[in-house]
Amino acid sequence: MNVLPCSINTLKGFYDISGVEVGQHFYWQIGSFQVHAQVLITSWVVIAILLGSAAVAVRNPQTIPPDSQNFFEYVLEFIRDLSKTQIGEEYGPWVPFIGTMFLFIFVSNWSGALLPWKIIQLPHGELAAPTNDINTTVALALLTSVAYFYAGLTKKGLGYFGKYIQPTPILLPINILEDFTKPLSLSFRLFGNILADELVVVVLVSLVPSVVPIPVMFLGLFTSGIQALIFATLAAAYIGESMEGHH
Repeated sequence: MNVLPCSINTLKGFYDISGVEVGQHFYWQIGSFQVHAQVLITSWVVIAILLGSAAVAVRNPQTIPPDSQNFFEYVLEFIRDLSKTQIGEEYGPWVPFIGTMFLFIFVSNWSGALLPWKIIQLPHGELAAPTNDINTTVALALLTSVAYFYAGLTKKGLGYFGKYIQPTPILLPINILEDFTKPLSLSFRLFGNILADELVVVVLVSLVPSVVPIPVMFLGLFTSGIQALIFATLAAAYIGESMEGHH
């Protein structure tokens, strides 16, 4: 008889926990919605950096490319190779998506270590890398999920859903669960690594503010780049998997 009240109290407890915030945050009130302003501000800065770099890259291409043009061409070739390796011969239409994911995450991660966000004072909270916020990483992971569903449905139509009963219908619940775990693993892996890196640097700077944090900061730059590569590689692999129908 007490099962239902206990269940209701448990759900209420989970709801209360979901409202707990770590630290202070700066919000904009737009109508009846609260918008996380810290993430928007830093994301706009990252987008401006990427758009500015793209404008410089295509402004005046040379037959004999200078060093800057060589660098941008190398980045493009790297993204094309990554997409082709994971997706296959039909990689072409997906290069912009994979490239956008990789570059946005890469620049976002590095911005947390290289840009002096903390000199900008906010009424509440402080600015940090966009990928330091779970909302950003979840949004990127959900975009990836939408992309690989779109790729599979475009290639196979409704026959795409046949993969859920392969190789046997007994695996239907597991195959469905897999589509939920993919965005979860993508988002929490990226968020956890970037948050942990920034927390380690902050703690070391507060304890030993002179020389010791510098190697850790360089290590953080390296791991930030690796996290961007992992996210883009997995996104391309999921798209290729949905188009080919293999696991």
